[in-house]
Amino acid sequence: MARKQSPEPDAVDDILAQWARECPDLDVSPLAVLGRLHRTYLRYQSAIGHVFDRHDINMASFDVLSALRRSGKPYRMTSGQLAESSLVTTGGITLRIDRLEKAGLVRRERDADDRRIVYAELTDAGLDLIDTVARDHFANEVRMLAGLSETERAELAVLLRRLEESIVRGADG
Repeated sequence: MARKQSPEPDAVDDILAQWARECPDLDVSPLAVLGRLHRTYLRYQSAIGHVFDRHDINMASFDVLSALRRSGKPYRMTSGQLAESSLVTTGGITLRIDRLEKAGLVRRERDADDRRIVYAELTDAGLDLIDTVARDHFANEVRMLAGLSETERAELAVLLRRLEESIVRGADG
C-alpha cells in the first residue's frame, strides 16, 4: 500500500509559521482547521456564484427555492419553516420571499383554515428554474469534490458535522 505524500505547504502553513515565529506562546493551532475552512468557503462561494449568476439568482434565492422544492408537492412552506431550514431569521426570509415573488418564482398563499398562516409556494416558473439550477449546481459541486475519494468525502462529512456540533457547543458555553 503506497503512502500518500505530504501536501505542499500552503498559505495557512505560512501563516502558522509566522505566528509561531512572532508569538511562540500563542496557540494558533485552530487556524490549521478554521483558516483552511474559511479559505475553502471563500473559494466554494466563488465557484457556486458563477453557476447562480448564469441563472440570474443568488445563494439566498437558491436557498429558498431549493427548500421549497425539497418539501415536495405542493412545494410550499411558511416563513418560519424556511427560517428553520436555512438558519436565517423570519424577517430575512420575508425579504427573500419578497424578491422571489417580484421575480414570479414564488407566490404567497394564505392557509384556508387559518388565515394567519401564509405560505410561500413555488410557481411553475420557480419550479422550472430550481430544477435547472439544482442540476447545474450539484454537477458543479461534484466537480469541486473530484479530488477526493468516496471514502475521503464520507470521512470529511462526518468531521464537518462534528466541527459544527463543536462550534455550537462552544458558542453555548
